[in-house]
Formats: sequence, C-alpha cells, structure tokens
Amino acid sequence: YQIGIRLNPETPTVGKNRLSLNLNDQQGNPVSGADIQAYGEMAAMGTMQAMRAPAELEETAPGMYEGPFELQMSGTWPLTVNISKQGMGEVRLNFDMATGRSGLQITSGGTAINSMQDKARSTMPDRAAAQQDANEIITTGTITVDNHRRQLIGLKTGEAKSRHLVSDIRAVGQVMYDETRLTDVSLRFDAWVGDLKADFVGKEVRRGDMLFSVYSPELLAAQLEYLELLKRRRGRTDSFIKAARKRLLLWDMTSGQIKQLAERGEPLDYVPIMAPRSGTVVEKKVVTGTALKAGITLIRIADLSRVWIEADVYESELNLIKLGMDAVITLPYTPNQTYRATVDYIYPYLMGSTRTGRIRLTIDNKDGTLKPNMYAEVRLKTDLGERLSVPEEAVLFAGDSRVVFVDLGEGKLKPKKIKTGVRTRDYIEVLEGLNPGEKVVTSGNFLIAAESRLKSVMEQW
Repeated sequence: YQIGIRLNPETPTVGKNRLSLNLNDQQGNPVSGADIQAYGEMAAMGTMQAMRAPAELEETAPGMYEGPFELQMSGTWPLTVNISKQGMGEVRLNFDMATGRSGLQITSGGTAINSMQDKARSTMPDRAAAQQDANEIITTGTITVDNHRRQLIGLKTGEAKSRHLVSDIRAVGQVMYDETRLTDVSLRFDAWVGDLKADFVGKEVRRGDMLFSVYSPELLAAQLEYLELLKRRRGRTDSFIKAARKRLLLWDMTSGQIKQLAERGEPLDYVPIMAPRSGTVVEKKVVTGTALKAGITLIRIADLSRVWIEADVYESELNLIKLGMDAVITLPYTPNQTYRATVDYIYPYLMGSTRTGRIRLTIDNKDGTLKPNMYAEVRLKTDLGERLSVPEEAVLFAGDSRVVFVDLGEGKLKPKKIKTGVRTRDYIEVLEGLNPGEKVVTSGNFLIAAESRLKSVMEQW
C-alpha cells in the first residue's frame, strides 16, 4: 500500500478532529472498498482507565477515506490504523499523535515515502537497491533468509494440509454423591430419641435396619387408638381402622410393626425407626436423648455403590463434548489404575467465577474405591475428521492475532495472519488465510519474527 494521511486541524485539539486517509496500491491506483479501522488511545494512568477515540472513516471518493474523531482530554494519543483488503493483505500502522503538537510521526508498520525517495535520489544505485529491498520488508513483511542462516537458527518447515484430527480434552473432576441415591430421614411428629443405632457418620446400614427409636405422645396415642378400634371390630372391615392404620404408616411405622402391634395388643413407648434404603450414613444430627422437631433432617444415607464425577471443561471445548462420549478417569492416588465412564449430562450453564462448563459422568463403585470429594483427572477424545491444519509450533500468538511465516521459496519468508479453529495436542486447524500445500515455518519462527520487526524499526530510524 501507498498511504497518505492528514489531520484537520493539523495540530490535534481537545474535542472534535478529522482524519483523512488516501489509499493507493503500489502502482498509485486508488484502492476502494478497503476495511479501515483507526483509533487514538490514551494509556491508563493511576486509577484512570485507558481511553479510546475511534475515527468513523467513510469512503468519500475512490481511495479517499475520511471521518471525525474526538479527543476527550489533552495529552498523548498514539494513533493506530488497521487496513485490510481482500487480495491485498493487511497492514497495521502506528503513529505518534498528541494534542498541541503538529502532525503525525510514524512509529511502526511503515516509513515516510517522501523521505525515502529523497534518500534514494542522493545515493548510489546499490544503496537504492538496498532501500527498495527494505521498502519491501516494511510494506509486505517479506524477508530473505539464506541457507546458511537457516541452518544457524535451526529453521524448519511444515505443510498446511488436510489431516485427521483427534482432540484430546483433559478436565479436572471431583467425585460426588449420586444425588438420585441420597435419602434423608426425618419425622412427621415431635419426639425424643431413645436407643441410637446409627451412632456415627460412615456407618453402613441395610434397608430395614433400626436407625434409632423415638418416643412421641402423638405416636403413642395413635397406637392406642388403632388397638381400641381393633377391639371394637365385629367381624367386618371398618373404615376407621383403615384410617388409623394409614396414620401409623404415614408416621414411619412399617407394615410389619403394625402387624406386631395388633398381635401384641399393647403399644410401644419407643418405636424403632428403620432405614429406608441401604447405604452409608454421611450426615447425622441426632444423639441419644435429643428432642426432635417435626420435619428436621436427622440422618442422611447415601448409596455409594454408584457415584458421579463432575468435571470442569474450558468454555472453548464445550462444543466438542457430546452425551454418551467415552471418558477415561484416573486418580492422583492410584495413577496406574483407570476407570471408564460415559458423559451422561452436560450442565446448561457456565460457572461464573471460572467461565468453565460442567459435565457429569456416572461410574460404578461397588468396591468403594471412589470416595466423595476425591479429585480425579478426566480425559475425553473426540474425532474431528479431516481438517486443514498446520503444526502447533508454526502459529505465533500475538494478542487476538494468529500469525504464521510462509516459505515462498528462494529464501523468502512472508508473515500471514490466519484464522484458527480447534487445537489438538500437535496441530491447529486453519479456517482462513492458508491454502493446502503451503509451507510454513515450524522452528525458528520467533527469531524470524524478531528479525522482521527489527528491520522495519531500523528502517524508520
């Protein structure tokens, strides 16, 4: 590109200003339809955050772009101009701009063409040729590295081509209770605890085992009422007896206990409360003699023969995870032992503090090896199919930009911005910017990038 840029007023002021940009190709022809973004930005100072002053540029004539921008306060406002045009590439220019100081001075991305032309007129032909080569570096980013220097810096290349990609996703998980196998024990009446059998957390109980016994005046009265109605029965079914029996069932007496009550003919002062399911006592809020209020959770029983593993996955990898996907689980305590499970649920929200998604896996635990709150490592693999990709080490990350150096042959290397997709252990998918068969630098690219920038800066000096 050949670029002419001008401020109006020439000395920027606080308030409204105007930026004009004339864009031509290397032959001097106007370039229309370019995407141009320009903004001044004042750096953060102390508690004051950085401020940005964008210029709203519109094409007013072929190759002529103009628009206003407003500076909020006096000071230094470095100006950044990004220019892109399909088929002509992209360029990023940085200028030194400040209120009260006339004009612009370019700091990176290009050089002042007029001063270069003046130097070329007053130098020998070989110096002019060197100047022309430097101009190519500044405008296109292309540099030349001979074979000897390639060997010195260990430069290697790889190919952009279609590869069969498999994404290996690793997530940190935690063993949790299977919430569908938790049972809380509570009473529907006020009572006092008598004999406590489930007397510590961690105790194993079986369905029908006695957890504790309770005394309740209401339960005692209900037993007496049931026995009295049985005595008055005269060879027929009485609806009052059914209602009294139903009340005892609802008050946690089992059918067997009610049958024994009828056979015994006397009520129990302390009625045993039985375990509703087999499992492990994981929570206990009762001791012998405790006075209980109706509705309070007294004991929680968990069936640990099956547990959940909940794992946090990066937001960018969530779209790769599907229900039913196989997973391999390892524990840091037993690294040589692996467990296999499948993804059976993907939570429909993100964790606000970590910006990660959560997935759930269900795993059998009949031997009790997996204990709630243990940490686990979860590995999942997803088949991505054939996709255009380059070796991972070929891509340079520069903020939001992704750059590779393309080997043009004859020792020439050119930087290219690309748009990337999924990332596997060895390769990165290329969505835009490269064609199959192009060679990219995979080793030594950091040195190449440094040399390209150094040449650009040296030329501006």
